[in-house]
Amino acid sequence: MIALPPNAPSGVAVAEGLNTGVSCFPSRSSYHAFVASFREDGFELCADLCAVDYLTHPGRELPEGVSPERFEVVVNLLSLSRKERVRIRVQLPEMDPRVDSLFDIYPGSEAMEREAYDLVGVLFDGHPDLTRILMPEEWEGHPLRKDYGVGRVPVQFKEAPGPR
Repeated sequence: MIALPPNAPSGVAVAEGLNTGVSCFPSRSSYHAFVASFREDGFELCADLCAVDYLTHPGRELPEGVSPERFEVVVNLLSLSRKERVRIRVQLPEMDPRVDSLFDIYPGSEAMEREAYDLVGVLFDGHPDLTRILMPEEWEGHPLRKDYGVGRVPVQFKEAPGPR
């Protein structure tokens, strides 16, 4: 198990999975400071950032003291110099799925946060350009949410026979 940075906010649940490595579960309010402490401790790269909708899987395993919410933002940080990886998972409530942007800490997270916003609807406070990145600007809703209607847009393929 890796050691938490000395300046990391306290009270963060930590779990080590058999094949998943170390996962940390900061609160939404301590998320930004917690990630910043890893950056200062030598984690040079934000390798991945995504959002997950657990609407249909509410019974997932979480460490003691972590309350499951519908949405989760998952961040994977790497220390290339020390060959270490840490996963940070922050819970976001259904009625207010927002968290601070990591753009000021890891500028490369800009596109990943836009994708999480576009497809799942998570808002990132302080993001410089939180606009759609994959879906058209006029698109309504967020297609990777578990309650999003599937197949709402009819598709007509070129040279396909029409309805009979």
